Amino acid sequence: MLKTFPKGGVHPKENKFSAGKPIETIELPKQVSIPIAQHIGAPAQPVVNKGDVVKVGQLIAKSGGFVSANIHSSVSGKVSKIDKILDTSGYKQTCIVIDVEGDEWLETIDKSKDLVANTDVSADEIRTKVLDCGIVGLGGATFPTHVKLSVPPGKTCEHLVINAVECEPYLTADHQIMMEKADEIMVGCKLIQKAIGAKKVLIGIENNKPDAIKHMSGIAKKYENIEVHALKVMYPQGGEKQLIKAVLNREVPSGGLPIDVGCVVQNVGTAFAVYEAVQKNKPLFERVVTVTGKSVAKPCNILARIGTPVNELIEFAGGLPEDTGKVVNGGPMMGKAVSTITVPVTKGTSGVLIFPQESAARPENHNCIRCGRCVSVCPMGLEPYQIKNMAVVKMFEELEKERVLDCIECGSCAYTCPAGVPLLDYIRQGKANLNKILRSKKS
Repeated sequence: MLKTFPKGGVHPKENKFSAGKPIETIELPKQVSIPIAQHIGAPAQPVVNKGDVVKVGQLIAKSGGFVSANIHSSVSGKVSKIDKILDTSGYKQTCIVIDVEGDEWLETIDKSKDLVANTDVSADEIRTKVLDCGIVGLGGATFPTHVKLSVPPGKTCEHLVINAVECEPYLTADHQIMMEKADEIMVGCKLIQKAIGAKKVLIGIENNKPDAIKHMSGIAKKYENIEVHALKVMYPQGGEKQLIKAVLNREVPSGGLPIDVGCVVQNVGTAFAVYEAVQKNKPLFERVVTVTGKSVAKPCNILARIGTPVNELIEFAGGLPEDTGKVVNGGPMMGKAVSTITVPVTKGTSGVLIFPQESAARPENHNCIRCGRCVSVCPMGLEPYQIKNMAVVKMFEELEKERVLDCIECGSCAYTCPAGVPLLDYIRQGKANLNKILRSKKS
C-alpha cells in the first residue's frame, strides 16, 4: 500500500499538460527587473548603482541578515535604474533593472554540462557556498537554504527528506528536472546530507510520476543511503509536515519545525541548485518554470533567467489565449493571480498558469451550510469555518488558540466548500494580522 499522510487532503484533477516536455531555454529578454526580496526574511541590500556594468552571476544585492539571501544578476549589461516595480505579489517592491547587453558570465562559474561529484568539502564550506550563491527553497516558500542547513545547537538531524512530490495540479517543472538532472540532484542531496549531518536521504515522489520513480530509483543505487519512496497521489502531499508523516510516520508538533523530529526537508529543485552552487560555483539566477493551461498552445517547461517578464514566457508557449480569464503565479491551489503579465520571474516562480474565462471566475458565494467538509479535508486537523468566522470579527486571541498559525494555506478547505466561501482568503488575512500583533509584542 502506498504511503501518504493520514489527515484530510483532496485530489484535484491533475491536468499535467506539460508532463514529459523537455526543458527549453528561452531567449534573453532586452531588459530584466530583479527584485531584491525574493525570499522569506529581510530584503537584500543593493550593492550596485545606476550606470554600473554587471556580468551574469555577479552579486547585485547582499543579504540583509541571517534569514535573507543574496541576489545576483541573471544577465550581463548596464543597470538602468533601481526603482519600485509591481511584482508577482501584487505590491510594488524595489527592483534592480538591467538593460541586457550580451551574455557574459563571471569567469568563476563552470558553464560545462559535465557532472562533478566532488563531495570532499566540509559542511561549513557547503553552507558558505549556498549562502554566497543565494540559494532558497524552490518549492514555492523561498526560505533561505543556508538557514535550513544550519542545524540549531541541541538538535540532531537524522533524515534529509527531499520533496519531489509536486502535488500542485498542472505543474511539471520538478518532474522534468528529475528526468533530466537525476545525477546532479543526487550529488546535491549528498552535499546537503553532509552539511546537516543526516544519516539517510529519503526522496518522496507521488505515484503519478512512474517514470521519475523508476529513473530516480535507478540512479539512487549508485549512491549510499539514498532511498526513493513512491507516495499515494494526494494533495497537499508536498507540505513539509505531511511529507514527513508519509515517509517516516513522524508528526511535527504544533508550532514546531521538522528538525524537532530529526528532519530537514528540501525541494528537489533546491537540491539541484545546491549542486550547481557547490560544484559549479553558480549562483541562483535562473530556474525552470512550467507555463501551462487548458487553452495554451504549447504547454512547456522553460529555463528562464530571474527578472524575465512573464509575458515573454507566455509568448514562448504560444501567446496568451483569446479566452484567458486569469493568469496565476504558481499552481492553482496555492498560487496567486497576477494583475499584469509584465511582472518578473523570481526565484519562487514555479509556474505560470493560464486559466480560460470559464474556469477563472470564483464560484458564487453562499452562506455556510455547516456541512463540515472543510474540516474533513484539512490536513492540519483545523476547523477552517471557525477560523474564518474568528478572522472576520478579529478575535485574535481565539485565532491563536485555534492554531491558525498551523495552517499551511493549502486551499483544500476553499476547494471543497460547496457554498463557495473563500475560506483561505479569510484565514490568510487572519494569520497576517495575528502575526503583526505577535511581532509588535516581541519588539
